[in-house]
Amino acid sequence: MALYAIGDLHLGLSVNKPMDVFGPGWDRHVERLRDAFMKLHDDDLTVLCGDTSWGIDFVESLQDFRLIDSFPGRKLLVKGNHDYWWNTAAKMQRFFAENGITTIDILHNNCHTYGDYALCGTRGWFYEEDQKPHNEKVLKREVGRLEASLQLAGGRPILAFLHYPPLYEGYRCGEILEKLEAYHVAQCCYGHLHGYTHRRAIQGRYGTVDYSLVSADYLRFVPKKICD
Repeated sequence: MALYAIGDLHLGLSVNKPMDVFGPGWDRHVERLRDAFMKLHDDDLTVLCGDTSWGIDFVESLQDFRLIDSFPGRKLLVKGNHDYWWNTAAKMQRFFAENGITTIDILHNNCHTYGDYALCGTRGWFYEEDQKPHNEKVLKREVGRLEASLQLAGGRPILAFLHYPPLYEGYRCGEILEKLEAYHVAQCCYGHLHGYTHRRAIQGRYGTVDYSLVSADYLRFVPKKICD
């Protein structure tokens, strides 16, 4: 029994979105993901930190989720900036149930547990140069969603999972960092960063929180073990 995390699977089994156009690091990425996941066990849990499927709706994403469902263990989904298929919790749960998908749940405006840990998360916010103007409304919404999740921890030690990095070389999302510190989060995993941006990721202890980049290409498509 173990807890894992990986983000940015960027699956597109039903759409024309080949990832190898982004460089040889993405060659055979679906096969590599399958090989890595099949080494896990049925009592393991993997948090998928956003950008899971390129599908723009449930129809286009169905084959991607059937693939994920075929992997051993349970999976929790965090929303990413490219998860256009994302919908309300009720509609997503109904979609999974109607299609016999039994090992996938969402981590969004809620909290799950793993052993003694509370698992909390949301998409987060990352101000990039091509985002103009800075969207204060979206930031506040994501901070609120993160806090709502953290408040449900019930005194358990907390592991947090975001899609966007809350800190980066030359960038800090103070509002997100403040919540992680205030709720004494032990570790925070995040994705979103690819290619040359890996080297600008900030990892390890910052303040009182340990940070880890878990983008799939950074991990060479092998889920990162967080704890037993």
